[in-house]
Amino acid sequence: MKISQELITLASYLAGEFENRQQAIASPAWYVSLRLWQRPIPVALFPEPSLVLFAEQANILQIDKPYRQRVMQLRPSVEVPSSIEIQYYMPKQRDAVLGGGRNPNLLRQIEAAQLELLPSCTLKVTIEELGLNAYKFKAFSPSKTPCCFTYSGQKYQVELGFEATKEQFFSYDKGIDSNTGKASWGALLGPYHFVKLEDFTSEFSLEI
Repeated sequence: MKISQELITLASYLAGEFENRQQAIASPAWYVSLRLWQRPIPVALFPEPSLVLFAEQANILQIDKPYRQRVMQLRPSVEVPSSIEIQYYMPKQRDAVLGGGRNPNLLRQIEAAQLELLPSCTLKVTIEELGLNAYKFKAFSPSKTPCCFTYSGQKYQVELGFEATKEQFFSYDKGIDSNTGKASWGALLGPYHFVKLEDFTSEFSLEI
């Protein structure tokens, strides 16, 4: 399988530093002001063709305390090679990559063995052409099974999803209460609306 131009374009849209400052100012009761980093991992981690990003975020008031560290593998779909899917992983040693969004040198040390595959955390991607070389990508879970993982001995459930254009990123991520099945944090009243501040596309090992 080869990396398609559409997959390369999606990777370039996702790679960057983002903020939702204007949204948080407009609706402070529902949206926390966040900084989001989605940084290319410049080393080969997987045998199949793919582009890989490290993601984490931080409250703007505690910018030095990032959380929700995860790894996103953008790859041709296993079932339909002509389409795109995103597989999520979690770093087993969170402290080793803590702050990698701001310090890309930390990401050069990552190895595949240090990542935990999250088998229920796979998104399918649809593509809408907006104009010449301009797209809107939508990523969603193909099933109703929530993304599940264990952290510090506690089990968590997350509903994942996003939309991306060249300059904007809309996150639909929500935390799910395992007892009630209802969303308890995140995009409760609609997506977090992030605007790209800085582009990290040049950090991919592949020229895109």
